[in-house]
Amino acid sequence: MKAMPWNWTCLLSHLLMVGMGSSTLLPRQPPPPSPKRSFVTFRGEPAEGFNHLVVDERTGHIYLGAVNRIYKLSSDLKVLVTHQTGPDEDNPKCYPPRIVQTCNEPLTTTNNVNKMLLIDYKENRLIACGSLYQGICKLLRLEDLFKLGEPFHKKEHYLSGVNESGSVFGVIVSYSNLDDKLFIATAVDGKPEYFPTISSRKLTKNSEADGMFAYVFHDEFVASMIKIPSDTFTVIPDFDIYYVYGFSSGNFVYFLTLQPEMVSPPGSTTKEQVYTSKLVRLCKEDTAFNSYVEVPIGCERGGVEYRLLQAAYLSKAGAVLARTLGVRPEDDLLFTVFSKGQKRKMKSLDESALCIFILKQINDRIKERLQSCYRGEGTLDLAWLKVKDIPCSSALLTIDDNFCGLDMNAPLGVSEMVRGIPVFTEDRDRMTSVIAYVYKNHSLAFVGTKSGKLKKVKKKKKKKKNSH
Repeated sequence: MKAMPWNWTCLLSHLLMVGMGSSTLLPRQPPPPSPKRSFVTFRGEPAEGFNHLVVDERTGHIYLGAVNRIYKLSSDLKVLVTHQTGPDEDNPKCYPPRIVQTCNEPLTTTNNVNKMLLIDYKENRLIACGSLYQGICKLLRLEDLFKLGEPFHKKEHYLSGVNESGSVFGVIVSYSNLDDKLFIATAVDGKPEYFPTISSRKLTKNSEADGMFAYVFHDEFVASMIKIPSDTFTVIPDFDIYYVYGFSSGNFVYFLTLQPEMVSPPGSTTKEQVYTSKLVRLCKEDTAFNSYVEVPIGCERGGVEYRLLQAAYLSKAGAVLARTLGVRPEDDLLFTVFSKGQKRKMKSLDESALCIFILKQINDRIKERLQSCYRGEGTLDLAWLKVKDIPCSSALLTIDDNFCGLDMNAPLGVSEMVRGIPVFTEDRDRMTSVIAYVYKNHSLAFVGTKSGKLKKVKKKKKKKKNSH
């Protein structure tokens, strides 16, 4: 995708800001005084950290996942009810956890960090997964946070032992007459034998059912999951897949990731470790994960490469932006934030960019790759999963937009990067989060920064030329 000469403007919003300080985006002369606006705030316990937030789109109630606690807040941030999730005696080396069998490791009082918070609208419950006991989940009634279930006695109930709030992403796929599915994607922290990096689970109607979180399909040879092979760690000892965002659209589920890989710099014979941002796609109905495809994504502006994904959000184009992009107003767009370069994950550079991807263009690129592979061209090109280069196999079949793979040429990687459209860059205060929506046919994006500022980015109207 080529960068387009759009006229975008960035406005510093006053929402949720403390001590903004100066900014190069502000006018040099102080603006005229304006009436102060007061905003409602909520503060938890001093020792608590807030990890995740979801809003019930039907009621406006806010559910907040914190360390050792789940909050239900009103739309004006008043506490309606709380549910305590920790701390408790635990040790991350206890597998299975001590609540299942005796653990010989020393136990210490351990905080429960909220790692995933999802609203299951169909069953009116909240899915809250934490860091205690290898990542078990609670199912809480939305109305009063009463515990409906807490499955913990099977290995499928342990989602991830990683003690980080952003290490797990979940996407619910809902059906009218069947039990829903829950796609889970997680970092594994060097424990691939315990945790698949991506899987689809049963989301049973009964919160206490024995099959809750069981794999959608599992037999001796095939299961609804992908595990990182142990051979991968011989190439990259600290390999993991870090999931930044997840969503569903059409017949597919998508996850946006950061992955380490070894590359040879231009003119060098030695390899170095970098991080590559990739989009992962799976068919919703694929129980064997033969449809798994991943494609590298990134952004470039003014000769600067932005390759480290920080955040993403799915939104619609809206009528005004759709005309510029040449798409339909209801088409899906991915608003993404990248930081500069590829070499730092934990300490990203402050230079960052807001970029837009047209989801259909990514899907078209995936379809082209599938078609070429089924013509026998190239290799599967998925180094972390297939340590050896495995050639694509030829097969006579039609691959359309909804092709969901076979037990050949899978999983598959796309080698050529799909480039997003850069719309705004920030050189000093790194952008770290993004949300977008359509308002009066205009597509608006709000980005949060490292220093706590909130910025609104919108497309400027073109000025009409005067006629003489």
